[in-house]
Amino acid sequence: QVVLIGGEPGIGKSTILTQVAKSMSNLQVLYLCGEESPQQIKVRSNRMDYSGENLNLFADTNVDTLIATLESREDIKLAIIDSVQTLYSQDFTGIAGSVSQLRGCTQKITMAAKKLNIPVVLVGHITKGGEIAGPKILEHIIDTVLYLEGDSQQMFRILRTTKNRFGPISEVGIFEMRGEGMVEVKNPSEIFLEQSEKPSSGSCVTAIMEGYRALLIEVQVLTTSTSFGYPRRTTSGFSANRLQVLMAILEKRYKLDFSSYDVYLSVVGGMSIRDYAADLSVCMALVSSMRDTPVKKGTVAFGECGLSGELRKVISQEAREKEAKNLGFANIISPNKVKSITQAIKLGFE
Repeated sequence: QVVLIGGEPGIGKSTILTQVAKSMSNLQVLYLCGEESPQQIKVRSNRMDYSGENLNLFADTNVDTLIATLESREDIKLAIIDSVQTLYSQDFTGIAGSVSQLRGCTQKITMAAKKLNIPVVLVGHITKGGEIAGPKILEHIIDTVLYLEGDSQQMFRILRTTKNRFGPISEVGIFEMRGEGMVEVKNPSEIFLEQSEKPSSGSCVTAIMEGYRALLIEVQVLTTSTSFGYPRRTTSGFSANRLQVLMAILEKRYKLDFSSYDVYLSVVGGMSIRDYAADLSVCMALVSSMRDTPVKKGTVAFGECGLSGELRKVISQEAREKEAKNLGFANIISPNKVKSITQAIKLGFE
């Protein structure tokens, strides 16, 4: 099959693919280096303690030459193309990376991969919006789309599947970036939680789902008196628009006034939360920061917050509660226990 892996510059796409080649030491791998020189790849391989004896570097970005090489080399069992935006063919108009070149070269590679029965991994750039750069049809042509996500300033990475023609898309891989490459994180929940023994205000642990895996992640909020006429709302790893909605719910239903406060929200570990189950923990952290009172020790809070102040059920509640209990959290606040944000807040504080 043909796999497309995307991610921000410097996130570790080339590193993880070099590790894939290293793990296939008894098989020949062709690596098209369109963005790096062979010398640069050698430096990375040496850093990862990889001799590269099975790695065949290919520096020509002409897709027709690449396909001819694959046809003549029956010993090649995997082709890595880094990156698809550097490919070109005389059969298509435009420069490398243009819409016509991307579409045409990807179609040629896909047809060759099916014909020769060679798996191909394409590295793709992403746009500011976080999508694969190029026409949307690019994702329809290939079989699997992977995204390597994370903060380049942090050590953790998530490999997420958004399309898989031959299997489920609900699994994710969580890795730690080290000098020798990516290392699988066996128990990510313990790493994403703050290790400080003394609880502090503005912090609450939530349980989110990444595929079939439940993760416990700490959400931190800081509220300070604003120095300007318009208070700031800054987030890292959480939707700023969703934060505004949750603050409006607390102002209306819980009578908190954020009009003269700047609000800063951060998800620990450089993670990004898309799960609406984190709503309740954000509300708890907001209340905790405004009161300057820590949430009760051993508390995990999750649930989607409705506009009328109700707490809505979320998927995989049992899996979330099981993960929290395994890590020693006794006060689990969920839609199974409470029906409103007000009730949840009462349970969350001493």
